[in-house]
Amino acid sequence: MEATRDRLVAAGVEIVDESGLSAVGIRAVAARAGVSHGAPRRYFPTLESLLSAIAASGVADLDRVLSPAIEHGIADAAVEYWRFAQRRPGMFELIFRHDLLDGAGEDLRSKTGPWFRAIVSAVGEPDRALTCWAAVHGLCVLAATRVPDAVGVTVDEDVIRRVAAGFGR
Repeated sequence: MEATRDRLVAAGVEIVDESGLSAVGIRAVAARAGVSHGAPRRYFPTLESLLSAIAASGVADLDRVLSPAIEHGIADAAVEYWRFAQRRPGMFELIFRHDLLDGAGEDLRSKTGPWFRAIVSAVGEPDRALTCWAAVHGLCVLAATRVPDAVGVTVDEDVIRRVAAGFGR
């Protein structure tokens, strides 16, 4: 039974990564996983519960690159965050769309708490940490929507590194 659940989550991750968040549906995930269209309901009674499991997988993937990077400083962590957002825009969006997740994303927020504490440790105080995260996250979101391109501004790893480094100790 766990194997089917895992296949469904993996199929959902593939859909998010290939086609974006809007392409995810119970039937689409079932088809990708090779199960009947009703099978996902045994594991995920709602679309929100399925999206929550997919998002949890994405958070784990982001954590695998973010946690080691923070050991090298806030700028390295910010660059890894940027790279994840660039490589996996659908997953990046889903991770922060708590309005689409079970319990308004409470479970997911508990997993991102350690990231914030690590940022606080790197920059020295909570207000500066939140401002740093907001700046980097905002640049990731703006770049995903091509706003900087429209106004003739380039956002790349160097920009992300400089912004984050400005908050470091």
